[in-house]
Amino acid sequence: MTQVVLSDFAVARGPCDVLGDINLSVGAGEFVGLLGPNGAGKTTLMRAALGLMPHRGQSSLSELPIKTRARHVAWLPQAREIGWPVSVADLVTLGRLPHLSPGQRPGAADKAAIEAALARMGLEGFATRIATQLSGGEQARVLIARALAQDTGLLMADEPSAGLDPAHQLGLMETLAQEAARGRSVIASLHDLGLAARFCTRLVVLFQGGIVADGPPQDVLTPDLLARVFHIRAFVQHTEDGPIFQPLGVV
Repeated sequence: MTQVVLSDFAVARGPCDVLGDINLSVGAGEFVGLLGPNGAGKTTLMRAALGLMPHRGQSSLSELPIKTRARHVAWLPQAREIGWPVSVADLVTLGRLPHLSPGQRPGAADKAAIEAALARMGLEGFATRIATQLSGGEQARVLIARALAQDTGLLMADEPSAGLDPAHQLGLMETLAQEAARGRSVIASLHDLGLAARFCTRLVVLFQGGIVADGPPQDVLTPDLLARVFHIRAFVQHTEDGPIFQPLGVV
């Protein structure tokens, strides 16, 4: 099942297009890493695809009614601020709202989804803690748990590993890969090319307003592309634990 389709998609800021001629479809079970240098349009692409910014062309997501869209896609923005001193459990429960009628209280299935999301992010002992009193990395994990609890066919995340320590970065990427393996579609913008190479099934690279590469990591992260788009050279080796990718220098 195709979870999102962008056709002849373009986004402008003022008189100039920052993205143009974008044609992209993501199917069930894919873990797509959205890559590109700063300012390439990764956040813009996802926000516009969700209907949060004006765009031209077709986005299958923005065409959905708001309630249906919330049941179809979970969105984890780059900002990690939690504005209210609510408990972790209550915040994660917000992910279940698209599945509830107005005034309806969470049922057994909702509570199971919330508990599972907390466990996936290693937050079992945090349920009663006040979310605003947690560290930045802990708050990021709570917001990821909220998105997981939403239990949608598509999860879109803007730099989800930012602010996490190495162990939790690896744990998060393993969780997202597991979600994709279960049939969910995941699109995540990433700056860590090593994590992208190891865990994503597909990489889409944005550069100068368009898609310049799209395919499996081993086909995308070529020396030519790394030099042309990211201005780096890197060491790449395939191991039984997955590809090892380490930037070595600027070119």
